[in-house]
Order: sequence, then structure tokens, then C-alpha cells
Amino acid sequence: MSAVTATIPEDVMKTVQAKPTLRDEGAKLGFRLTLPAQILVLFIAVFPLLMQLYISLTDWSPLSGLGWWSAWSLWNNFANYTDLAADARFWSALKRTAIVMIICVPAEFLLGLALATLFADEFPGKRVFYSILLMPMMVVPAVAGYMFFMLFQSGGPVNDILSAVSGFPVTIAWLSDPTLALIAVMLADIWQWTPLMFLILLAGLVGVPEDQIKAATLLGANPWQRFVTIVLPKMKTIIIIALAIRVIENFKIFDTLYIMTGGGPGVATETISVYIYKLTTQDLIWGYVAAIALAILIVLSIAAVFAMKRMARTREVTA
Repeated sequence: MSAVTATIPEDVMKTVQAKPTLRDEGAKLGFRLTLPAQILVLFIAVFPLLMQLYISLTDWSPLSGLGWWSAWSLWNNFANYTDLAADARFWSALKRTAIVMIICVPAEFLLGLALATLFADEFPGKRVFYSILLMPMMVVPAVAGYMFFMLFQSGGPVNDILSAVSGFPVTIAWLSDPTLALIAVMLADIWQWTPLMFLILLAGLVGVPEDQIKAATLLGANPWQRFVTIVLPKMKTIIIIALAIRVIENFKIFDTLYIMTGGGPGVATETISVYIYKLTTQDLIWGYVAAIALAILIVLSIAAVFAMKRMARTREVTA
């Protein structure tokens, strides 16, 4: 070993020995240079969360006459969380949110998958139809809400079409009926966000290896068998991502719904986001609002972690 070392020139040995030191210095320099940005990002992410937790343990509101930093004098321990567990209006809003999510997300997924399968092949006018199909996604949610608010008026286009089809006047008060108002809101959500699901699923569908599909075709597999045994397994990760995005976003539905119904009639279409908005701007009980928002954050975080674990497991299986 010493004979080999003796044959290496001294300057080369010094260079080799100095390399780890230079690498370490480079890492330290990089850390110093990015430290301000890391502190800023940490502050932006952590401070609001800690402040929310702090406020949720108090009865503080803007009308209390105290700054938020003095909210400790209105400390109520976990009273907001016990009130949350017994709040019937909160659970009703959560139930309606779940209903919208359970109906809208599968509908958007199935429609998006069907459209992605159709657009995976070439056909005349594909680019034109592709652009038209993506337009709803580009509309501002508040504008989409106003569009559907006008469509579902008693004298609006929807009733006019139903009148023309049925042959007698139809004057359904869509947005004044508790059940029909929620259906109208769900139709608006499906119209606007199916293109997003379509876009994500089309990206996954295009990435399926063509040679495997051709091999299955040569072996006599029909289109359905090819879709179930090759396409869907290859798209599992993309499907989980698409569903996770829409579940989380649908849980936060607000703009379209609030413009269309304002949570009414009564509280018939009041979702969790609308309920929080009303508590924040009308009742001004910010401590309770912070408790609700923190509870929802925890639930959505658990859902996101579950989706990521499922996605990692899928990758391991497919690998």
C-alpha cells in the first residue's frame, strides 16, 4: 500500500486530499446563500399555521378590542374544538360538501377518461375540438357561477330548452329548490373541471407504451381487455394524482357555489367553505373559524399523505 502511495506525485496527493474539503466548503457556501430564502419560506409556511393554532384556542375576534398578540387573555383551552364536535350546522355543511365531492369527482373522472380515450386517436378537427374542450377550465370560477346562475333562472335557457323538448311551458325554480339548487351547482362544477381531469388523464394515456398495446392486439385482445389489462395499470399513478387534486379542490368549492346560491335557499347548499366564509365575515368568531380550518387542514393532509403512499406503492408494483 505504501509502495503504491510512494509512486503518486506529492502535488496529486494534495489535490486528492483537498477535494473533500472543497466539496464541503461548496456545500457550506450553498447553504449560506440559500439560508435567507429558506428562512423566508419557513416563516411563510409555519407562522400562519402557528398563529391559527394559537387563535383557535381563544375566543378572540376583531371586535374584542384586542390585538391578536393579546388573544391569550381570552384563552379558552379547547372549547372551540368541543363546540365544533357539537355543531350541527358544521356537520351538515360537511355532509353537503361530501355529497358534492362524491358525485362530482367520479363524474368528472369518468367523463375525462372517456374524452381522453377518444382524443388519444387522431381524427379530423382534433385540435379545434381540443381547444374548445379546454375552454371551461380557463373561465374564472366566479364568472362560471354567474353563467350558470343565469342559465338556471326560471326564465332562463335551461327551462326554455325543456319547454321546447316537452312541448309545454317549464318554469322550474332551480335555485330556489333545496335539491335542485345543489344539482345545478354540481352541474356547474362538472362542466368546469372535467377538462382538467381530461387533460391529466390524456397525458397519462399518451404515456402508455404503444408496443405493449400492439402486442396485446396481435395476441387477440379486444379493446376492453387491452384497456383493463394494460392501459389502466400503467395509468394508476396518474389516476391517483388526478383524483387527489380534484378531491382536495372540490372540498374547497366556493366561488361558483356562492355566486349561484350564496349557500341557499336557507343553508341547503352551504358547503364547508361557505360556512367558514359566513362565520368569518358575518359572525366574526375568528377563534372558532380557526379551529374549523385547522381541523379541515388536518383531514386534507391525511388524505394527501394516504394518496402519496398509495402512489408510491403503485410505483413499486409497476416497477
